[in-house]
Amino acid sequence: MEAVLSDIVAPEDLLKFEKKYNNELTKGAVSKETKFEYAWCLIRSKYSEDIRKGIVLLEELVHKSSKDDSRDFLFYLAVANYRLKEYEKALKYIRTLLKNEPGNKQALELEKLIDKAMKKDGLVGMAIVGGIGLGVVGLAGLIGLAVSRGAAKS
Repeated sequence: MEAVLSDIVAPEDLLKFEKKYNNELTKGAVSKETKFEYAWCLIRSKYSEDIRKGIVLLEELVHKSSKDDSRDFLFYLAVANYRLKEYEKALKYIRTLLKNEPGNKQALELEKLIDKAMKKDGLVGMAIVGGIGLGVVGLAGLIGLAVSRGAAKS
């Protein structure tokens, strides 16, 4: 699963599928397969803007597809949001998939990784907030000390 989450698309593959997508777009209609292939490349990009474009395409596909067809779209929406560290959104998509397929091993594994990342980020966030809190208390103490010394000198 880690390989799926950290896979980076080759630039030539991204260009190839972008060209195919744009060719179909200029002709008036993009096939579901082409849209999915391009979105799949975009969400594997190292650039967050590409990942966001891929999310838009995958969301369009989810809204226009049957429950059976939406499995891959939901899975890759969860992967894309995970890569952007948008864990709540990733969890929403993976749980939607799991509602339809409670025994999907890949989805269950991804759900665990998302939960783990949320806990880790939550702890890091709490440490940062705690550190800021200590810094403010320390600064207030220094200011109080300076003020008391200034008052003592007067």
